[in-house]
Amino acid sequence: MKLKERFFKYIAVDTQSAPESATFPSTAKQKDFARTLVEELHALGVTNAAMDEYGYVMASIPANTKKTLPTIGFIAHMDTAPDLDGRCTRPQVVENYQGQTIPLDAEGKFKLSPEEFPEMLQYKGQTLICTSGDTLLGADDKAGITEIMCAVEHLLQHPEVEHGPIAIGFTPDEEIGCGVDHFDVEKFGADYAYTMDGGQIGELEYENFNAAGAKLHIQGLNVHPGYAKGKMLNAQLVAMELHQLLPVGQRPELTQDYEGFFLLTGMNGSVEEAKMQYIIRDHDRRKFEEKKALMQEAVNFLNRKYGDCIQCELKDQYYNMREQVEQHKFIVDIAEEAIRQAGVEPKVVPIRGGTDGARLSFMGLPCPNLFAGGHNFHGRYEYVILESMEKAVQVILNIVTAYAKRA
Repeated sequence: MKLKERFFKYIAVDTQSAPESATFPSTAKQKDFARTLVEELHALGVTNAAMDEYGYVMASIPANTKKTLPTIGFIAHMDTAPDLDGRCTRPQVVENYQGQTIPLDAEGKFKLSPEEFPEMLQYKGQTLICTSGDTLLGADDKAGITEIMCAVEHLLQHPEVEHGPIAIGFTPDEEIGCGVDHFDVEKFGADYAYTMDGGQIGELEYENFNAAGAKLHIQGLNVHPGYAKGKMLNAQLVAMELHQLLPVGQRPELTQDYEGFFLLTGMNGSVEEAKMQYIIRDHDRRKFEEKKALMQEAVNFLNRKYGDCIQCELKDQYYNMREQVEQHKFIVDIAEEAIRQAGVEPKVVPIRGGTDGARLSFMGLPCPNLFAGGHNFHGRYEYVILESMEKAVQVILNIVTAYAKRA
């Protein structure tokens, strides 16, 4: 199956995860998609492909050499972000893109413009695939799944390509931070792995944010406003005051590179009570701990001021995988060289986010992240470059052969 055809098949399936769900995976439709991937792997000749009770798809390709080689894994996630409709049935294909603005919807309300997204201009002459303005594209991370499946198909059709054992894994619920909650590293069987969950062509990432989430409940006191003097405590105003205690300059829209942030992801309330949700991020572990302490100090200050009105649940989510991956730095070096062999200049950058690989690295499976070719994830302006996806397939194959040559 051709790469574009396979990608379109995958993105037409709704696999959104749901952050408020109490089940795992968070949505049953992810398991439906997982079953189709298992069937496709069987059809390709991967006879041991299976989905477990949690919705993980695992499979392996045996070595075709007598050399003793490590098992190398390739992983991508099946879910798409909850931010927008995840079923893209009307993708737009712009061949030989020349730097123009692309209308997304028929009314012209939404446009993909290089004025807003100047990185588009580096893809002149290539094939750009985008949305119709009303859904996600789903390249995060169905581009990664597509690339792994195409590499698997190539290896099975070309037994002359020497390789060691290869593990294949597709995970649910990555977008809501639960992607490897039940991932069985021992069962997966890889010594080292790579997630195909990065962005633009050439990206290679083995650093990511340290991450925490904060849930706050503010209990106010509501009385008739005509008789409220000295009695009323407006929970919404306490919420606003708490937010103002956090550094203004440490917000996502004002930070870049290694700079961390506080992000207010949700807020609702009334005079009687209010709820707030934050995510806290920083690459530097010391600064990360300082940010969490600052959040707690703000809560403590307002509790002293207003009388224990705020409950704060602060939980770590994942950590910077660099401290784990650097112990096996050669796996990054191999990936970097594999990118060069594909005719692409590597871009070794920190992830301003997280991947399944970050948590897997702390579970004993070192797991850097490779580009999958997409941009503008989690919104209607998402797009992917076809040629970048083709290069990603080539990089997977280059990594596989590199380990065979290394023995």
